[in-house]
Amino acid sequence: MFFHQDATFEQLSIHRVGNKTQDEFYILSDNPIDLSQDEVLPDLLMQYFMKPFGKANEVYRFYHPNDDLQLNEVYYFSKQFFAGKIAFHDMSQQLAKHLYEVSEHPKIKGGELYIVALKNVQMEGEDHDAIGIFKSENKEAYLKVYPNGEGFDLDYEQEAININKLDKGVVIVNVEEEEGYKVLVVDQTNQSEAVYWKDDFLKIRTRNDSYQQTGSIMKVYKKFVNEKLDEVFELESADKIDLLNRSMNYFKTKDTFDQSEFEEEVIANPDAVSLFKTYQQNFEEEFDTSFQSSFEIAAPAVKKMASAYKSVVKLDKNFHIYIHGKRDYLETGFDEERGLHYYKLYFENETQS
Repeated sequence: MFFHQDATFEQLSIHRVGNKTQDEFYILSDNPIDLSQDEVLPDLLMQYFMKPFGKANEVYRFYHPNDDLQLNEVYYFSKQFFAGKIAFHDMSQQLAKHLYEVSEHPKIKGGELYIVALKNVQMEGEDHDAIGIFKSENKEAYLKVYPNGEGFDLDYEQEAININKLDKGVVIVNVEEEEGYKVLVVDQTNQSEAVYWKDDFLKIRTRNDSYQQTGSIMKVYKKFVNEKLDEVFELESADKIDLLNRSMNYFKTKDTFDQSEFEEEVIANPDAVSLFKTYQQNFEEEFDTSFQSSFEIAAPAVKKMASAYKSVVKLDKNFHIYIHGKRDYLETGFDEERGLHYYKLYFENETQS
């Protein structure tokens, strides 16, 4: 989980990067931007740059096809900065030059490149320094209405930036340097040429450690139960909750995930198991990721997912039933006389609160 609410900007540099194949050039600023005298702009920039990352689920790492991380330009300059071996503004200029060199698709739009140094970004429960790199490619027209005497005047800004629409961004968190850092990415462009941001500029791939594996398989199983399994078998709410509870119990009590064991103990139905394998395979192909058949379960990832595993059946506006286990102690039916559905609960002892 990534939080930026306590983060602060330490430095900010802005450059412009054009499209190399269109004979556009890059423009490098001489100095970083001084935000110390402005009380409003830092908050607006923080919203523009960082808010989209609240929905970033995948964590990536830098890599290089030759398996030498030092050949990855963004990794190399980030590492130099974190180690104090290169000045921030010099690093930002090198990153702008690198982005220009890989902007070779004719449809890539030129735009402003913002590089920021951040403190106190929270990644998976710990505070870290970070580098943010953001690019604005799309401009919009904005109307400005302001008082004038006893009435109002109207003006406009032809090519302004919408701070609610970040085009591209990456946050490089200064942790696990030897593995390629923890990297979060936002890319709002869907066209095929957009892959240059992840593939050519950043050269990143999905982190594939135990934390990522644990969180990913739990997310996929939750979607499988709530969508695919329900679609095929038309499950009752209590049945879906029971399946999710069983999986949560598995991850909380086991040290290691084993695919065959999980399918036998949690899903426990050959047809559903086959359906899950197909669903999992389709997910791997769609999102270009892979699941290991066995890995160490990461307790922090389980804790994070626990809040997303709902165990409540809501009945109209009258009752909430919390189901934590013992599915066979719960019956459902329909009362013909009253014309209402009902739940019947069995229990041994009543606890007074």
